[in-house]
Amino acid sequence: MTIPQQSTTAPTRKPAILWAVGLAGIAVLLGSLSIAVSVGAVAIPLGTVWGILINKIAPHTVLMDWSDGRESIVWNIRFPRAILASFVGAGLAMVGASLQAVTRNPLADPHLLGISAGGAFGAILALLHTGLFIGLLTVPLLAFLGALGASLLVLAVSQFASATSADRLILAGVAVSFIVMSAANVLIFLGDPRATHTVVFWMLGGLGLAQWDQLIYPATVLAGCGAYLWLKSGTLNAMTVGDETATTLGIPVARFRLTVFFVGALITGVMVAFSGIIGFVGLMIPHIVRLMVGGDYRRLLPISALCGAVFLVWADIIARTIMAPDDMPIGIVTGLIGGLFFVWLLRQRIK
Repeated sequence: MTIPQQSTTAPTRKPAILWAVGLAGIAVLLGSLSIAVSVGAVAIPLGTVWGILINKIAPHTVLMDWSDGRESIVWNIRFPRAILASFVGAGLAMVGASLQAVTRNPLADPHLLGISAGGAFGAILALLHTGLFIGLLTVPLLAFLGALGASLLVLAVSQFASATSADRLILAGVAVSFIVMSAANVLIFLGDPRATHTVVFWMLGGLGLAQWDQLIYPATVLAGCGAYLWLKSGTLNAMTVGDETATTLGIPVARFRLTVFFVGALITGVMVAFSGIIGFVGLMIPHIVRLMVGGDYRRLLPISALCGAVFLVWADIIARTIMAPDDMPIGIVTGLIGGLFFVWLLRQRIK
């Protein structure tokens, strides 16, 4: 049965405006990536940044008037870091938007629902206890399993406590998040004291470990899972109306909700494995995007991905420059901005 695409959305915007928003978002993202690579403890001109990039893609097409040190900073450190920031921001924004649909809760977010905490638990388990038994895939795999386990635990707690309302589901997620983080702290306590400093990265969030050869994992997961969510835009639209209406449209509500949690856990787990816990991106970005393009998930998901990428790139710029030459954990920046946004959102709901 065909699912209505516009049943719960704001009036359709003109296609030209939507295309303009999308193209503007791509342009802003490219500009943000350029600035992110340029600024830092060692400032590098934008012309040099683009010259290095062009020379890497097409060798010997640009006169090399920069030092090897600057080329190493741009290509080996800042470019992979900025790209990872865009991947993580896009992924978390899409997960947040999807969870808000299947839970019918505007406060749904992988951080608040405990999914990020589960991913961190899996990453810490791999780093301190199991070791990299399958190589570089170990941390992303265990982070995904941890995120998936936390998602299933949230659903189980909500069923056990008869937490059927949207607000109670968030409370169940917060409770699970505390439980999982307590378990993660136990792992840290039992781990080798000489190695525990490495897990601070996952507790506070950071992008400083980004490497070119590891970007394939978040890129692949984001492309595959993001495409799935976008193809299910019509179903997500229907889920925002309510379970009863979605069921009458032939949607297997329980199975689809579980699938979205699974996909969300996969995206969040892999992102957490490379960036640590970064909260509130999935909460803020979809709300801001709805003000621009409405609630139709065919538009909401891709624009949320763009805006999430831009937001996290700039959050990383702030984290790298506010205390230069030291890096502030990016989770502190997003937590501060997201906390203020959360308070504003609560106030809007009360009115």
